[in-house]
Amino acid sequence: MSKQLDKIKQLIEKREQARLGGGEKAIQKQHDRGKYTARERIEMLLDEGSFEEYDMFKEHRCHNFGMEKKQFLGDGVVAGSGTIDGRLVFIFAQDFTVHAGSLSETMSQKICKVMDMAMKMGAPVIGINDSGGARIQEGINALAGYAEIFERNILASGVIPQISGIFGPCAGGAVYSPALTDFTLMMENTSYMFLTGPKVVKTVTGEDIDQEHLGGASVHATKSGVTHFTASTEEEGIQMLKTLLSYIPSNNMETAPRKQCTDPINRMEDSLNEIIPENPNEAYDMYKVIGAITDNGEFFEVQPKFAKNIIVGFARFNGQSVGIVANQPSCYAGVLDVNASRKGARFVRFCDAFNIPIVSLVDVPGFLPGTGQEYNAVILHGAQLLYAYGEATVPKITVTLRKSYGGSHIVMGSKQLHTDLNYAWPSAEIAVMGASGAAAVLYAKEAKAKKEAGEDVKAFIAEKEDEYNELFANPYQAAKYGYIDDVIEPRNTRFRICRGLAQLATKRDALPAKKHGNIPM
Repeated sequence: MSKQLDKIKQLIEKREQARLGGGEKAIQKQHDRGKYTARERIEMLLDEGSFEEYDMFKEHRCHNFGMEKKQFLGDGVVAGSGTIDGRLVFIFAQDFTVHAGSLSETMSQKICKVMDMAMKMGAPVIGINDSGGARIQEGINALAGYAEIFERNILASGVIPQISGIFGPCAGGAVYSPALTDFTLMMENTSYMFLTGPKVVKTVTGEDIDQEHLGGASVHATKSGVTHFTASTEEEGIQMLKTLLSYIPSNNMETAPRKQCTDPINRMEDSLNEIIPENPNEAYDMYKVIGAITDNGEFFEVQPKFAKNIIVGFARFNGQSVGIVANQPSCYAGVLDVNASRKGARFVRFCDAFNIPIVSLVDVPGFLPGTGQEYNAVILHGAQLLYAYGEATVPKITVTLRKSYGGSHIVMGSKQLHTDLNYAWPSAEIAVMGASGAAAVLYAKEAKAKKEAGEDVKAFIAEKEDEYNELFANPYQAAKYGYIDDVIEPRNTRFRICRGLAQLATKRDALPAKKHGNIPM
């Protein structure tokens, strides 16, 4: 055999060695845990044969604690580029079979390389986390590696979409990278995220808790809002990442991908004419409204298990990708609270950063009262939602279905926050507050006088509530001042939104020149 052929053979052998990661035994252990390997995950996510790997032969340079004897080609992460539905993406996947996926200096260099390339090419970056944390043997170099990644997360924010898949452990400083990205997906039962583990918690606070209840997928999906999606199988998780990408552009200079629409834009939905209950205090399901107006009734929800009193997610109107923000009357009457406000604000800001129009469906009676809310800074969080809407320069369409009271009316895409088109259903009630509260304030003196005179106060207040409803429990007062552009028939909502989006396709708006704003935190 010639020297050249011998060298080629050596290359092929090295490639095979690199693809085995930590070896067959370690791969089997990974499978026994019910988990796929880094390469298997990449293979499932990317178009067949599209993966272009970088730094396959990179090795760590640590000589402490006998690490020089534990070398694996590629070190603990698989990194490169490929396509999803023909679109370029950059990807890195931590390999748990190599030193438990712990981050080394060379691993961080590999990750930073693909992030830098993603920025240059204007392509999304996807990180799949499955790691035991920083490689302790490397000390400060591992920490420096994390910091390099975080800095790139920050610089890439609002420029290219960043998506994190948590397919295993993610603890300590490692959690900050997913937290800095746009969307996070966690695996049920096999993934967790926390800054300090159960042992540290026990030592410091005395609290006895396991990994799942401290930082499992269900905790972050329902209580903290750290994760946006959860999946029961890795196949399901991978498919969710693909679906998410289909709604968002590759960078902040592009528009979101369009799809061929087979659903007529002028489709009438008669059920909407009767969906609002006669009783103003009776709930209805906002998901039914969303399903009735979007293309083929499709809706990809973000954070479905967190702050259920507000609904956010992606849909399409006439093939165009749109972000939907909607109050949910069937959960806490659709009130805004701390969690709903920050959930909505975060989503609105993402849509604005990536040129995705925002459609708001409003039925909000106000902000949730009480010390629990005030002590947790509902003022600041409500201001975040207000700030996000006011700052957004993408096309914005707001449809008020029923209640829109007080401060909550303002923050949910009101005309004064430079919303382009504001529609209302005939059932809309746009006012400072509801009739009962308003009557109690406006007629307090008269009510007191009637009580002292022994007259029927309840009947008097009820009469004044009816008067207030007659005057304000309708959209025409707001329409009179131009705060509502048109009062529309509910069944025509889909058509009016589709036409509005077509009209706004060439919208150009700019904010005052500044380095950046100081969003309330």
